[in-house]
Amino acid sequence: MHTGETESAPGRRDRRKRRTRAALTGAALRLVAERGLAQVTVEEISEAAGVSPRTFFNYFACKDDALVGDHAGDAARLVARLAAVPPEVPVLTALRAALDEVIDEVRTERELWCLRMEVVTRNPVLLPRLVAGNVETERAIAEVVAARVGVDPDHGYPALVTAVAGAAVRTAMTRWAAHPDGPDLADLVDEAFAALAAGLPQPDPT
Repeated sequence: MHTGETESAPGRRDRRKRRTRAALTGAALRLVAERGLAQVTVEEISEAAGVSPRTFFNYFACKDDALVGDHAGDAARLVARLAAVPPEVPVLTALRAALDEVIDEVRTERELWCLRMEVVTRNPVLLPRLVAGNVETERAIAEVVAARVGVDPDHGYPALVTAVAGAAVRTAMTRWAAHPDGPDLADLVDEAFAALAAGLPQPDPT
């Protein structure tokens, strides 16, 4: 009995940390959407999330980090999931499979993700931080792709296929956010990856 409780403790801690991070992110996005970026402080975000400013800084270095998302955590999960896909699976198929968990989270937290897109659009000063986070994520994934296909990390293919896959996901998310009654996010991502796999054929006129 004691052993089981000990083994489950890290899982409980991880869930608690994820909940706290999510609460801080949600509070930051809602307050900034209501008041504007310059009118919101870390203290106000912490109070809205029910934690202390000290706890805030255990998760984020600054207010802007709470708004753009956990790129390091996302990258680590994607890398782990991609590495777990059998090596005989084609790269694009493996990348799509690795995205399943992220897509499920985005669908579950649609309001939060749409709010983040709105906040970033209204506050372009956040874009460099968002882009930098995406670059770091793509670099980490490209390293796994390079190992997967057996080429050097500085080969052009890993960076290219990773960047193209990232663009496909962002395009699908933009379409999904713009049309609440439209296709499911997973279907839009599947459509985008299928187009990539087919060589981006020109669609028939509508």
